[in-house]
Amino acid sequence: MTPVPAVGVVCLKGDEVLLIRRGKPPRMGEWSLPGGRIEAGERAVDAALRELGEETGITARIIGLIDVVDGIFPEAGRHYVLIDYVAEWTGGVPIAADDAAEAAFMSVEAAMLAVAWDQTRRIIGAAVASRATEPSRRS
Repeated sequence: MTPVPAVGVVCLKGDEVLLIRRGKPPRMGEWSLPGGRIEAGERAVDAALRELGEETGITARIIGLIDVVDGIFPEAGRHYVLIDYVAEWTGGVPIAADDAAEAAFMSVEAAMLAVAWDQTRRIIGAAVASRATEPSRRS
């Protein structure tokens, strides 16, 4: 398996997080973060916003880098190096497109229950925690 650079986006709208139901392997049918492969010559942050728009029709502003995760899926013969960002929703209504079978904003609590992969749950939790510690959000 050759590692493939990819991005994921935790898009937050108030107290909700945007998830997609995967329409293709790996983890087909599971709820996950919008994202996908970085194209040749494309900056990772640009890929994150492009993938977000392609899969969900949502626009957002990247507010930070969360983590880099190895997604190794031997059953699908794939190894992704996932660069995960946190973003703030700026517009649009979720519409599933491209690789997504469904797209929806849901409460963080519902998202944590819907997502099967522990790494995705960890990334969502880290994104929510990082937003809570932003100086403009503290009172």
